[in-house]
Amino acid sequence: MRHYDLIIVGASFAGLACARTAALRGLKVGVIERKRDAGEAVRTTGILVKEAAEETDFPSQLTRLIRGVRLYAPNGRFTDHSAPGYYFLATDTPNLLRWMAEEAARAGAALMFDTAFKGGVQGADGVRLPDLNISARLLIGADGPTSTVARAFGLDANQRFLAGVEFELAPDDDLDGRFLHCFLDSKLAPGYIAWAVPGVGVTQVGLAASLGKRPDARAFLDVFTTRLGLRAPRIVGRRSGLIPAGATLKRTFDGRVMLIGDAAGHVSPLTGGGIVQTLRLGRRTAQLAADWIKAGAEHPAQALARETPRFATKLWLRRALDLAPPNWVWNLAFGTTPFRAFAQRLYFHRRGDAVGALPDAAPTVSERTTDERA
Repeated sequence: MRHYDLIIVGASFAGLACARTAALRGLKVGVIERKRDAGEAVRTTGILVKEAAEETDFPSQLTRLIRGVRLYAPNGRFTDHSAPGYYFLATDTPNLLRWMAEEAARAGAALMFDTAFKGGVQGADGVRLPDLNISARLLIGADGPTSTVARAFGLDANQRFLAGVEFELAPDDDLDGRFLHCFLDSKLAPGYIAWAVPGVGVTQVGLAASLGKRPDARAFLDVFTTRLGLRAPRIVGRRSGLIPAGATLKRTFDGRVMLIGDAAGHVSPLTGGGIVQTLRLGRRTAQLAADWIKAGAEHPAQALARETPRFATKLWLRRALDLAPPNWVWNLAFGTTPFRAFAQRLYFHRRGDAVGALPDAAPTVSERTTDERA
């Protein structure tokens, strides 16, 4: 049986960030991922806010800088917003994750792709995975919103979700590339928004809705092209999945097992943005685990709990948005001073002096065996 300090289930943003840092700190790390490589079947829009970009230095050729936000009301009015010194990064997400996997492997982590987690047995000194003939002092579940690790060890599981769908389109030079384009429309995206991102080699167009309410992606494509005066889109890819919307879970660890990323609910329930949290908390988990294993410090899950956002206010706002205010409400509120001030406080915080609204990342549309998101 092969023995590790850490076994991480899930090779997306949280899992790979954790693996690289843990390996650099001298831990023996194994990463299990059922996909054939980290960039296969990606289900996240992959927008990085500036804070996420500051967590890791990503290759510039895999990103595209976007300075502002264009926010649309249901009746077609729009306002443009930006903040001095602030930006967003659209990403070539499949290749960005492949790069993160390469960095983790270079640091010394053992990446086991095309390998499914099928359960384990926890003991006083670690966790055994009999099907894979491996064991670890600590098992970390970074395996997405419907975490198999959580189910296997009786931890809390996400119960509230947004349902998202996104198309990748051939790039259109007529789309204003200075902006992330965000659309308020409760008919098309009840409980959330629609978006268009001038990405890296593609245009990403998608929307999400409260679970149980159907996002009409095809109808939004028609609205998107008509409203912006664009040519008929050529679809080159499609992705869909669930976005956790219930805030950080309460019971995210038990003994030698813990959850991070989407599996732990480390996603804003209001905006669906999670990549900045998964990068930060993934790295932090590795640091705490190294201190615990090497120096007898506090259990990493207990220490991490004090640093993890609870999203209490955003959870209440999520419940309000789940009611899907009718479009006339959005049209009436749009552009008013209170609306702009609220959006400024909610989305930009201290990022600059601009007023406007944008999720803290484009939504992360996650799949079952990975974690992150935009």
